[in-house]
Amino acid sequence: MVIKGKEKEIEKYMKIYEKARKFMIKSGNKNQWINGYPSKEIILEDIKNGNFYVLKDDKDILAIFTFIGGIDNTYLKIYDGSWRNDSPYFTIHRIASSFIKYNVFHEVIEFCKTKTNHIRIDTHKDNIVMQKAILKEGFTFQGIIYLENGDPRLAYEFIDKNINL
Repeated sequence: MVIKGKEKEIEKYMKIYEKARKFMIKSGNKNQWINGYPSKEIILEDIKNGNFYVLKDDKDILAIFTFIGGIDNTYLKIYDGSWRNDSPYFTIHRIASSFIKYNVFHEVIEFCKTKTNHIRIDTHKDNIVMQKAILKEGFTFQGIIYLENGDPRLAYEFIDKNINL
């Protein structure tokens, strides 16, 4: 089940992000989520804004993520490609697994698809694990976007086949 994140659980979420950072480094992705990103302040802001979600089973947190509807400023310009259309979309950010269960990315995407038929996501060029997971879920690579700090990211898009293009 997916529920909204709670401020009182912030320490649990931060431990999951720390595990995710260690996994990324181990899998060859040393340059994403550096310097303590995402910070506790960012996650608390996501919770406050109602955009932070938790995938749980009966007893454990399986994954955490931010899911935001509306225009994402870093997605306004895309390079070496283009978005498939400009219909309203949601963006997935800061997704991390607790590594208790496999294939949680699929469960997160299935939840997101119940909220919208147009989803965008991005990842670092070194995050091969995430790139494979994104493509496996039916997203298509659309081009390169740049974060506010200037770092490039590979940008992907999912549009339900029932949308008129």
